[in-house]
Amino acid sequence: MTDDHPIPPIAATIAALNRRLTQAAAGRAVTLIAVSKTKPAAAIEAALAAGQLVFGENRVQEAALKFPPLRVTHPDIDLHLIGPLQTNKARDAVLLFDQIETLDRPKLADALAAAAEREGSMPNLLVQVNIGDEPQKAGVARAEADAFIRAMRARFGTALRGLMAIPPVGQDPAPYFRDLVAMADHHGLPVRSIGMSDDFEIAIACGATQVRIGSALFGGR
Repeated sequence: MTDDHPIPPIAATIAALNRRLTQAAAGRAVTLIAVSKTKPAAAIEAALAAGQLVFGENRVQEAALKFPPLRVTHPDIDLHLIGPLQTNKARDAVLLFDQIETLDRPKLADALAAAAEREGSMPNLLVQVNIGDEPQKAGVARAEADAFIRAMRARFGTALRGLMAIPPVGQDPAPYFRDLVAMADHHGLPVRSIGMSDDFEIAIACGATQVRIGSALFGGR
């Protein structure tokens, strides 16, 4: 980064976030996903040096440039795709990511299944639910979510680990978080990826098992 945009003291920031996360979790296991989209390798390396191993990226192409070299020295990196996935990038995503959090349509399921069969491995999968039924957002509509989740569980078995959602901006996120957790409970899915920098403690109180934190960790874009 340039001198105008210095990398923040990431080690201290991660330590402070983990203290807040631990307090909010009250003994439950909650994973901090460091959202490293748009951030340079130097910032990710600083987070790795502080012990952070779980990262989230929005774009396959960006992650493919940054993370393979980092995995050479840090093979325990756990990389999550948290942005929308185009079907023509499914094979690249299967090869690169440990968890894909944005499964939201049958055509993408077809592409992921074909890629996994070809490569002989399948990352963990989360169904993204459009929990606020917002037309501008990705994710399966709430009315279609139960049927889609059942179909994906039948298709992918234990590779389908849970659900992800982003609540509407400017509204109390808690009801949306609780609805997502209830949906995961109904389907017996253990992973609930909800909560970001401004609301992760609320998400944890509602039952999050993973929180996606970007700006509060790495600073603004």
